[in-house]
Formats: sequence, structure tokens, C-alpha cells
Amino acid sequence: MLMTRAVVCGALLLTAGSALAQKSSFDGVWNVTVVTKAGSCEPKLSYPVVVTDGRVTGSPDITGIVGREGNVKVSIRGAYANGQLNGSAGSGKWNSAAAGVPCSGRWEATRG
Repeated sequence: MLMTRAVVCGALLLTAGSALAQKSSFDGVWNVTVVTKAGSCEPKLSYPVVVTDGRVTGSPDITGIVGREGNVKVSIRGAYANGQLNGSAGSGKWNSAAAGVPCSGRWEATRG
């Protein structure tokens, strides 16, 4: 479950969009903390990610972009997250049924 949580953390800064984002006001290093509220996943995990031109890097499995308005929507390895970035902080919810273990909780991000 720890690997799934690490992937979820990296993926949290992604959002669905119809086109790739250009230079984004959300570009930079972000520190994401994921807290499990339900299920037997790791209780808390923090993970740094980098957003460049609206794209997130930090794991080869991350797909998506950061939207211009900071809205976040992610799908990765059975984990899903959504929320909002605003200025230098953000938060939202996540859930996963990876490996048949349902988990859910909240995430928070701060620009590093």
C-alpha cells in the first residue's frame, strides 16, 4: 500500500483537460501530504512533486496536467483524486481500491 500511496501523492497535482497546459502559475515544487481517513492504507505520507509547464513529474506513472484554474482531477493505478490548488496551497479528496483494498482520505499540498 505504501507504493500506491506514493503514486497517489505524486498524482494529486494532476488535472484533466482537453489540451496540454502551457506555462502555468502552478509550476514549481509542491509538497503533497496524503492522509487516510478510511481503510487500511498507510495513515500519512508526504511526497514532493515538480510541476513544469502544467505537467507533473516525480513518477513515471503520473498522467495529466494542472488546469489553469488549479482544479485537480487524477486517475492512476486505481487511485482517484480531486481538489483545488489556489496560489501556493491546495487540498482535496482521494480514494483507491488498488489491490482490492479500499481506502480514502484527504490530501494537502503546499508550494515548496
